[in-house]
Amino acid sequence: MLMPGFSASYVNVQVRLVFALALTLVLLPVISPLLPPAPKDFSQMLYYILNEISTGIFLGIIMQVLFFALNFAGSIASQAIGFSNAQMFDPAFQTQTMLIETFLSIIAITFIFVTDIHHLMIRALIEGYYLFKPGLPLPWSDFAQHLIQTISRSFAFGFKLGSPFIAFTIIFYSGMGLVSRLMPQLNIFFLSLPLQIYLGLGMLFLTVPVIILVFFHYYGDGLYFFTN
Repeated sequence: MLMPGFSASYVNVQVRLVFALALTLVLLPVISPLLPPAPKDFSQMLYYILNEISTGIFLGIIMQVLFFALNFAGSIASQAIGFSNAQMFDPAFQTQTMLIETFLSIIAITFIFVTDIHHLMIRALIEGYYLFKPGLPLPWSDFAQHLIQTISRSFAFGFKLGSPFIAFTIIFYSGMGLVSRLMPQLNIFFLSLPLQIYLGLGMLFLTVPVIILVFFHYYGDGLYFFTN
């Protein structure tokens, strides 16, 4: 329901449910020794169900927060290039996002499935049964602390991914300001906007492979935290 790629709006709900059922049947022999005894009453069963739902939501949110770093970098790039008002529907997150942000998101989702990174996401779910024993109280304080740390790291990492565009913005506007002072009669607006788009797009296509590669190292490291 929350994992990147699987939660996208273009994935049919019936397909998602069939996949979840098939994955449950495959993993049942693996995780059955970890499951607690059958509950004696409804309240205990409800407690088990809510615990497992909470654990799944926590893991799904962590995966989404890790993916947020790339979205933040795409937002920085869109503003630097001048595409901040150019928005389109992002099918991966079912929201209106900036054009470059959606572009990077679709590339990342494609590479997640092409390079089998989604296997790490499924493995993180399996290892969750070893980290958080079914039937035992959940470590809510650890959940909150890890979520806060992941949000902080994702924000900082997204800023690092978008740092070339921040530097481009500073240099470009400084240069345009210098030109406007040296040539006051020049209409700097009609010169700067096309130049900003052309140079920004050129820089984007040069940096996209590096951004995607570095992001996947970060995303994989974040998932390996649950698999080791």
